[in-house]
Amino acid sequence: MIYCKRVYDPFAAEDGQRVLVDRLWPRNVRKEQLQALWLPEVAPSTLLRRAFHAGEVDFEGFAERYRQELAAQPAHWWGLLGMAGQGDLTLLYAGKDTTHNNARVLAQWLEDEQDRQGPMSSPVCYAGEVKT
Repeated sequence: MIYCKRVYDPFAAEDGQRVLVDRLWPRNVRKEQLQALWLPEVAPSTLLRRAFHAGEVDFEGFAERYRQELAAQPAHWWGLLGMAGQGDLTLLYAGKDTTHNNARVLAQWLEDEQDRQGPMSSPVCYAGEVKT
């Protein structure tokens, strides 16, 4: 199962493998306190993140562009599929909005990818889905 959780929420044993999926390290959080792997490369690009936070793009536009970024770089998220396949995976994020954030988009992406692949499948090619 894939869960999303704020980095400021308390650690729980049922979190399983914990992965911070923000490009920037969260304020006032020590690395040993977080008890998580950090994968900044799986986060949205700096340009997209800034546009979303500035209100230049709405959440639907942000999610669509982020999915395009994910499709273009499967090496960045491929390892997360393996973690999710071995047990619970909790994607950590620092944002205040618990429904409109990159972790939710990534979790949905990973769940869709698990459904597409099914058991014992090879990686999917996204060459036709990437807009250039």
